[in-house]
Amino acid sequence: MRCPYCGTDNSRVLESRPSDDGLATRRRRECLNGACQKRFTTFERIEQRPFMVIKKDMKRDVFDRDKLFRGLQKACEKRPISADDLDELVDAIEVRLRSEFEREVPSSEVGERVMEALRSVDGVAYVRFASVYREFRDVETFAHEVLSLLGKKEVRSGSSQNHESTTDE
Repeated sequence: MRCPYCGTDNSRVLESRPSDDGLATRRRRECLNGACQKRFTTFERIEQRPFMVIKKDMKRDVFDRDKLFRGLQKACEKRPISADDLDELVDAIEVRLRSEFEREVPSSEVGERVMEALRSVDGVAYVRFASVYREFRDVETFAHEVLSLLGKKEVRSGSSQNHESTTDE
């Protein structure tokens, strides 16, 4: 395996373990170049037939794990979510999509799975992704999404006034 730091094609495996529900093997490696000796991670995956994403304009693109990771990374920027956690999210989303769809998946389904995953991990990342994915056109729609995240059932408009009831005795 070629070292991503120095390009030497001589490395050794330090640790191997199953990943992605047994569909991949994660390997920690160390470069054997005396000047480098950095560690890096590789994944060995089962080669699967291409999984296609059907875009809004009906064009088809090959499912791209890296693109999904970058989208999650952007939503989680400056949030306390590690790269390993993002990898696990990508794995879980891909496994779920492949189990629900045989060869093709609408991009809307990919977006919904990302929304579900982010909603359970980090509210701020969820709202960031939702604001782009759902293309909020106004503040009210954005506020409704935030309130739904907080568990509110309806959005109340207007000012909140304190109404007291009086009783005559």
